[in-house]
Amino acid sequence: MTVPVPLRVAVIGAGSIAEAAHLPAVAAQAGGLLVVAIVDVDLTRARGVADRWGIPAAYSDVDIMLASERPDLVLVCTPPSAHRAAVISCLDAGAWVWCEKPPALSLAEYDDMAAHERDGGPYVAYVFQQRSGSAARTLRRHITDGTLGAPLVAMCETLWYRPAEYFDVPWRGRWSTEGGGPTMGHGIHQLDLLLWLLGDWTEIRASMGTLQRPVETEDVSMAMVRFAGGTMVSVVNSLLSPRETSRLRFDFTDATVELSHLYGYDNSHWTWTPAPHRAGAATVRHWPPEQDIGSGHAPALAALVASIRAGRRPEASGADGRRVLAFIAGLYRSAITDTTVRPTDLVPTDPFYRSMNGADD
Repeated sequence: MTVPVPLRVAVIGAGSIAEAAHLPAVAAQAGGLLVVAIVDVDLTRARGVADRWGIPAAYSDVDIMLASERPDLVLVCTPPSAHRAAVISCLDAGAWVWCEKPPALSLAEYDDMAAHERDGGPYVAYVFQQRSGSAARTLRRHITDGTLGAPLVAMCETLWYRPAEYFDVPWRGRWSTEGGGPTMGHGIHQLDLLLWLLGDWTEIRASMGTLQRPVETEDVSMAMVRFAGGTMVSVVNSLLSPRETSRLRFDFTDATVELSHLYGYDNSHWTWTPAPHRAGAATVRHWPPEQDIGSGHAPALAALVASIRAGRRPEASGADGRRVLAFIAGLYRSAITDTTVRPTDLVPTDPFYRSMNGADD
């Protein structure tokens, strides 16, 4: 069997997420990827990461790197306000892109980036790694097959804690540079998993507040949501919760399925409880799955690499990657305007299409 030539990979952004998640994920791909360059506005920092990881080249300019190295895939690990420029430069240079969350600062930015994709690739996909675990993928198959009955009630909670000094980093907690607070920068992981499992939402009624942290965005948000299939969902996002947890609960006709973890899960973080009328029946006969693949960057990246080699649009790209950003825009629109919001409200003429807080500047 012919062994594929390793894809040439570049990394944009030499901050903590690159070394904590992206470079280890590349190393886990069994030689299928070769990191050829890293870029950062701070060239000294880029060179430091390059030295630690054996990366042959470091740059301070994205366009020079793209012209010199011609990577097949670029991992964008910059702060959110730099995503758009980096993604567009890479796509225009013919490189596929894997971009950290949140995808963009607005739906307008997201659609602008998508306009630079080409049929068959390159495409840009976004890092929504909570989808990648075997438990979530098993649950999705059950939902698609209807083996648990109809999804009736759900809860989606991201209850995290960030002290005031966390926001000393200048771009955090600002609409213009982070695009929002915990809803946008933290809860987006659980929200994407919720939407990936349940599908399209139809209306949202939300509230938010800045209760304690020195930010111009929210530090808490709450919402009640209806989905196209009729499911009713409560959503909570917080950075004020000392006992941190990430939690999803789904009450189906025939079972309750719960996930409780913090930043990642394996099968042990899930519980499946049959309804009383299904006790002893085959409702959860396929649980736990035979495989125990945890959520994380490595399995998500492996799926992206398979899509690149096949020349097909990957998951968490295009409309599939946009869904959670539209949901968050709807939540902010509802909270700020004190109205019920539907997806059809988020059109290009709406201020919340152009920015998450509906501001023109």
